[in-house]
Amino acid sequence: MSATQVLPLPAAKGPWKGLINRYREYLPVTDKTPVITLNEGNTPLVHCCHLSHICGPNTDVFIKYEGLNPTGSFKDRGMTMAVTKAVEEGSKAIMCASTGNTSASAAAYAARAGITCAVLIPSGKNVALGKLAQASIAGAKVIRIEGNFDQALEMVRVLCETNPITLVNSVNPYRIEGQKTGSFEIVEQLGGVAPDLHCLPVGNAGNITAFWKGYTELHQRNHIAALPTMWGFQAAGAAPIVLGHPVPNPDTIATAIRIGNPASWKQAVAARDESKGKIDMVTDEEITAAYKHLASKEGIFCEPSSAASVAGLLKMVNAGQLDALRKERGLKHMNIVCVLTGHGLKDPDYATKSAEPPVVVPATMEAVLGALGMG
Repeated sequence: MSATQVLPLPAAKGPWKGLINRYREYLPVTDKTPVITLNEGNTPLVHCCHLSHICGPNTDVFIKYEGLNPTGSFKDRGMTMAVTKAVEEGSKAIMCASTGNTSASAAAYAARAGITCAVLIPSGKNVALGKLAQASIAGAKVIRIEGNFDQALEMVRVLCETNPITLVNSVNPYRIEGQKTGSFEIVEQLGGVAPDLHCLPVGNAGNITAFWKGYTELHQRNHIAALPTMWGFQAAGAAPIVLGHPVPNPDTIATAIRIGNPASWKQAVAARDESKGKIDMVTDEEITAAYKHLASKEGIFCEPSSAASVAGLLKMVNAGQLDALRKERGLKHMNIVCVLTGHGLKDPDYATKSAEPPVVVPATMEAVLGALGMG
């Protein structure tokens, strides 16, 4: 086989049964591993006409809609692996620190496995109620500490090191193994090629680490001929990687990426550098504008944090950086994938605040037609 020969990923066999069953040979499992799954993965790659037009001729922008995983976020990819391996190793309890999505996912998979789940969440406005409700109804023991996410994660790490509890935050290597399968799906959905550019939000930085790991493994196995450029985007009020130092009191409406000291900081920087990409930041106003655009123009409802990927792409378009990348790579046509990490119903309060309130009219046909401008 020549070094340039590209081999397709093995074809799927039978109906979708979760990402571990689909990509077993690429994951650290055996035939004896007790797979804990909710049939996560297999999320759609949606072409976006308006975004493609904004990005210029011969450009196609796709959304990897991770909000359609079982608990509504990409966290399920990593959690199926983390909980599966915890059960395989005999663990009876798992624990995580969370700004919301990790707790929802951990609670669901722990319930599926029949083991205990404990969650430490930061105080104040740091957790959207839609996410907290998921963890609570699934039976997790939710503990709110008077501190931020970074403090919660440090406490969880110590507690798991000194007690018979498995840590399931993204510092758990099995989380990264599960999350890397998102890149496998994208390559299959694009017909056997990687995107030219991959954009995604950066909070704790596990996702950019995992996607890059997936792409590099596919490249090493000759499943793709070229690697993507990775662009990650932090919220301006929580941008430690961009600033070059931890942010002690991160503040942004994007609660899922309101993290001041990412656990996978070094790995994210490696992904940026190895892909000749960038990690930049976007303001809350830019995130909100992208959030509204996705819903009103593309029909895709995501949580605010997710929209950081699209906000970042639009920022780079306006700054001329997309055209610069196109010229640098000599691309006549460009495929761009933006990851939306969570569903919009994760944070319905923000949607309500951002949208126009309902119009109230009398219960008459004339009044309704008048409100529609058809009276």
